Amino acid sequence: MPQRTLLQAFHWYTPGDGYLWKDIEDKAASWAEMGITDVWLPPIYKGAGGGYSVGYDVYDLFDLGEFDQKGGVATKYGDRAALERAVHALEAKGLGVIYDVVFNHKMGADETERVKVHRVNPDNREEIDPETFEATVHTRFTFPGRQGKHSKFIWDAKCFSGIDHIEDPDEDGVFKLVNDYDDGWNVEVDAEFGNFDYLMGSDIEFRNKAVYEELKYWGRWLLGELPSAGFRLDAVKHIPAWFFRDWIGHMRETAGKDLFVVAEYWLPDLEALGRYLDLVDRQLMLFDVALHYNFHDASKGGPDYDLRQVFDGTLVAAMPEHAVTLVANHDTQPLQSLEAPVEPWFKPLAYALILLREQGVPCVFLPDLYGARYTDKGGDGEDHDIDMPAIDCLPRLIEARQRFGNGPQTDLFDDANSIAFIRHGTAEAPGCVVVLTNAGETAKPVDLGPEMAGVAFRDFLGHRGDEVVLDEAGCASFPVNGGSVSVWVRADAA
Repeated sequence: MPQRTLLQAFHWYTPGDGYLWKDIEDKAASWAEMGITDVWLPPIYKGAGGGYSVGYDVYDLFDLGEFDQKGGVATKYGDRAALERAVHALEAKGLGVIYDVVFNHKMGADETERVKVHRVNPDNREEIDPETFEATVHTRFTFPGRQGKHSKFIWDAKCFSGIDHIEDPDEDGVFKLVNDYDDGWNVEVDAEFGNFDYLMGSDIEFRNKAVYEELKYWGRWLLGELPSAGFRLDAVKHIPAWFFRDWIGHMRETAGKDLFVVAEYWLPDLEALGRYLDLVDRQLMLFDVALHYNFHDASKGGPDYDLRQVFDGTLVAAMPEHAVTLVANHDTQPLQSLEAPVEPWFKPLAYALILLREQGVPCVFLPDLYGARYTDKGGDGEDHDIDMPAIDCLPRLIEARQRFGNGPQTDLFDDANSIAFIRHGTAEAPGCVVVLTNAGETAKPVDLGPEMAGVAFRDFLGHRGDEVVLDEAGCASFPVNGGSVSVWVRADAA
């Protein structure tokens, strides 16, 4: 079985006009050949922004580019027919399809309602003004373009816990809706701002039994409509853990297989992540946020960064069986909300540290494979032209994971500027020696044992053209170029 390697097949500035679903259909074969095993799609359903929506402004979960809603039929990525061609092309090549599940909120309501609300202190959501007053809110979703097809459920104010905009009076802020659960926000959410249940838009009220059942029904419906290997769960720190504890089990029971599930709990706090994993009965994996920030810091620090600390405080070091490791994603790319880019020179090193190690499931970001260029406004209000270059050696690193990322691991983290690790291989599959540095050209002494005496190694990435031959004791110094990485493999296996 190939080792799981996830590809995030989109970014925030992916071209529109139906480009993505066609591109995925066209690239499925090459991704499978490269060594990708699973493909994470963006939200596949209609957002409030219609054909311009990245998808996280969820409007209608049941509209996969099938109905004339929010200005057109297709989503930004294409219509339902193109989506179906894309996912079936992935399935035909043995690639798992991972769907992005955005349950925290809805946007783009079709009608308004007159309801009672409480004002809430946005800096401490536990401070809910006891006084209630009437306001007009955008909370009624009737989906007129769909006309009840796939689901007849109508969302209204009873389905939501909070809102960020009211009219009559006109105000922006955080407002708690008066509903059947008026004793406060949901529990089992992140403790930032006192209680981080509310994030944006019309915040879904998971304590409403009808809502809970509708979201379970949607999951069953999706599994019946399209091939699925699992889910990426958006913004779980704002959603009560008990909901996903139940929902994931229900989806696996429905699918009749062990679906892969990774959740976005964007916090580099191991204690908080451990608590969350316990609350969901450890049924899922989490993105390793701390490791991403370590990569960001290392890329900015250059030779001043101590590479021996690159895994300090990370999920993959503490709970590797629950870690999905990443170098970048759509939120951390330049000009986005969690902007913390890893500098291009360090990305080959970072990818080697997630793709070739024994621990964690790595996630590759599409722009790092193919590059990306876009223009958007920054925090200064000015337009910025962004060029994210492709990482030339990344396809080879993905291939190396499948061919040489085998067997037990030995770390040689003995120098602040140069570290290495050995994958010792198995009886059936060869291993490798990975050497990287954030300073000048150097070489790493490595002892592979006398049984390896005389074996020759070459750099699979081609960064070095020389050959390393082990002495009679099975020892040699493996070189690496300055600010680079080399993956040394047996010459007879390369």
